[in-house]
Amino acid sequence: MLADTLLHAESSLSRGERELIAAYVSSLNDCDFCHYSHAAVASCHLGDDGSTVSAVVRDAYSAPVSQKMKALLAIAARVQRSGRDVQESDIARARTEGATDIEIHDTVLIAAAFCMFNRYVDGLGALTPTDAAGYRDRARHVAEHGYAAIVPQLPIRS
Repeated sequence: MLADTLLHAESSLSRGERELIAAYVSSLNDCDFCHYSHAAVASCHLGDDGSTVSAVVRDAYSAPVSQKMKALLAIAARVQRSGRDVQESDIARARTEGATDIEIHDTVLIAAAFCMFNRYVDGLGALTPTDAAGYRDRARHVAEHGYAAIVPQLPIRS
């Protein structure tokens, strides 16, 4: 499963950081189902109550994340608009802040994949559950076992 490879496999970016990118891009795309789902998993990995994700969504530049993460989130936001929006200066900034070429690659890939995933979920007309506890329960399972351990079940409008 692509999501499991992107978000749960071994990487120099933590699972929390990768989930944060997924939640951020999903928020930018107004895909509530993906945003809430990945925000909950990010929060599990980051060990907070959702405050980091909320801060990033509110203003990624002033959020309590590393300068490297801010640079990667800026790249993710540009990819969300258009891959062609990524500038050499964005890449240079990320490298200056300590991002490796693989981390930059992974950020672009996660952002691009989530643009597709968001459109898929919204295109199916998936209903967005409003039960925060349900997102948290599923997030704990995903954080521990990964995405390959779950069968995708999107609640689709009838």
